[in-house]
Amino acid sequence: MNKTLLYGILIAGTIIAPFILPDYRTQLATMWLMIIVALTWDMTGGQMGYNSLGNIFFYGTGMYVAAVVGISLAYNVADYTNAAGGGIYKFTDGQYFGGIFLGSIAAGLFCAACAVIIGWITFGLRGPYFAIGTLGVAIAAGELVSNWDWVGGGQGIALPVYPGDFNIGKIFFYFLFAGLGCAVFIFVKWLYSTRFGAAMNAIRDDEEKAEAMGIHTLRYKLIAWAMAAFFVGIAGAISAFQLIHFEPLETAYQTINLGIFMVVCVLLGGKGTLWGPVIGAIMFHVFKEVTWNYLLGWQWVALGALIVVTVVYFQDGVMGWLMLKRPEWFGMKVEQKTASAEAVK
Repeated sequence: MNKTLLYGILIAGTIIAPFILPDYRTQLATMWLMIIVALTWDMTGGQMGYNSLGNIFFYGTGMYVAAVVGISLAYNVADYTNAAGGGIYKFTDGQYFGGIFLGSIAAGLFCAACAVIIGWITFGLRGPYFAIGTLGVAIAAGELVSNWDWVGGGQGIALPVYPGDFNIGKIFFYFLFAGLGCAVFIFVKWLYSTRFGAAMNAIRDDEEKAEAMGIHTLRYKLIAWAMAAFFVGIAGAISAFQLIHFEPLETAYQTINLGIFMVVCVLLGGKGTLWGPVIGAIMFHVFKEVTWNYLLGWQWVALGALIVVTVVYFQDGVMGWLMLKRPEWFGMKVEQKTASAEAVK
C-alpha cells in the first residue's frame, strides 16, 4: 500500500474515531497515552539499549508540575491543597485552559531538566543496574510526594472539572492525547533518520566502540532521555486535568501499572523499530481492556501469560516476527534458489 494513502487512512481514522465510537472516547484517549509512553520509552530502551524502569517518574512529575502551575494561576497552592481548608474553588475558563497550556509546557521542560540531572548519575550504570536505579528514583519520588503536604500529600490533588459539556470534554482530551501522540511519532521518525539516531544505535550496539570513534556517548544519552522525558511530562500534565483527581502512589507514580505497561507495549510490538511501539501499545491496550472487563479477578494472570508468551515466542516482538516471515512487506529482497539451480550444483 502506498505510504501516503496509509498515512491518510490513519489520520482520517484518528479524527473520526471519537465520533463513531462515542462510548469509548476515554479508552481511545488512554490508547493514545499508551502509544506516547511506548514511543518515548523505546527512544532509550530500544534505540539506545538503556532499559529504564523509571520513566513513570516523568509522568508523575508532569502531573504535579501541571497541577501546581494551573492552581497558582488563581489560588495559593498551599491553601488550595490544605486538607483542612474545605474550600470550594472556582476557575474561569481562561484559568482552566491557561493552566493546561502553561502547565503542559512547564511539565515538559521541568521533566527534561530532571532527566539531565538524574542521567548524570544513573547513566554511569549499565544493564539491569540502570533499570533498577531508575526504578528506585520513581519509587522514591512517589514516597516523597506522598509526604509533602504542600502538594496534598497522600490525599493527592483535585483539579477543576472541564468547563463545559462532559462529552465535549472527553473529545477535547482525546484530541490532546492524539495530537501529542502524532507529534511524538513524527518527531521520532525524523530523529531516527538523522546522525543523532545513528549515534543512538551505535551506543546500543557497542558503547565502547562508539566512544572510541569519537561519539560523546554521555551527551547523546542525556539528550535522548531529556527528549523522551519532555513528551512524557506533557502526557502526565494532560492526564492530570483529564483525571480531575490524582494521588501520588496509585495514580501519578504508578510503577507497577503504567510503569511496567509501557515496557510490555514495546516488547510486544518490537524494540528498536518505528512502528513496533505503536502496534504493541494498541494490541496491549485492547488486550488489557478486554481482560479487565471480562476476566475480572484473572486479569493479572492473563497479563502475566501475555508477557510470558511474548518473551518466549516473540522475543523480537510482532514487528520482528513479521520482518522474518514477510520481509517483502518491508522492502527486503530475499533471493530464492530455484530447483534447477540446485540441481546444477
